[in-house]
Amino acid sequence: MFSYEFDWGVLWRHPYGQWMLNGIWTTIHLSLLAWCIAVMLGLVVAVFRVLPNRTTRFIGGFYVEVIRNTPYLVQLFFWYFAFPTILPEATEKWLYNNVPDLPYWTGVVCLGIYTASRVGEQFRAGMLSIPPDQYQAAFSTGLTTYQTYRYVIIPYAIRIIIPPFTTEFLTCFKNSALTMTIGVLETTGASYLIDSYTWHGLETTTAATVVYIVLTLSVVVFMAWVERKIYIPGMIARKR
Repeated sequence: MFSYEFDWGVLWRHPYGQWMLNGIWTTIHLSLLAWCIAVMLGLVVAVFRVLPNRTTRFIGGFYVEVIRNTPYLVQLFFWYFAFPTILPEATEKWLYNNVPDLPYWTGVVCLGIYTASRVGEQFRAGMLSIPPDQYQAAFSTGLTTYQTYRYVIIPYAIRIIIPPFTTEFLTCFKNSALTMTIGVLETTGASYLIDSYTWHGLETTTAATVVYIVLTLSVVVFMAWVERKIYIPGMIARKR
């Protein structure tokens, strides 16, 4: 017979409930900060890849192919464990001893850089889907290349790519779980920490699963609302 004794009380019993709440909050702000980095950097990379300049296109393409084709976990380990070892010894010691929450900030920056390589391709796809006539119309009004992208092309591209953009947003939230491997107590890390004290991993991992489902569904609902508000008739066909 199944002999496992369920104890769902570990999810709110002191101090485990507070650990889980702290983990959930860490997941949220870590993912949002990483997403901000990904959007800003990804937009720059996308513009580099579509500009009629070989140098910028090479830089953008090199970034995407190197970062996108390397597993996020490998990059996380490299920046946290390997990269500091090639720095001067004094700098390495200062980094580990004096930077508060180093694992957390490493996770934020690394996740942002990794996601930017994927977001950049979404931006690029949106820009390339805009008819050439749109570019020519913008240039004909006297806009510079910068102004054309700033006021015409990028706003159009963002509105076009909302559906795939949502997928990358969700992936960013889910990839944040890997930061537990360098000591960040986000939702997954908190659930495993509680399990190590209580031996009730089924309850804690179930709770973590529910948390991720709620967070990602919230993202889906929010992005669907954004899509309805900014859709372009004829370019985004459906209006809900």
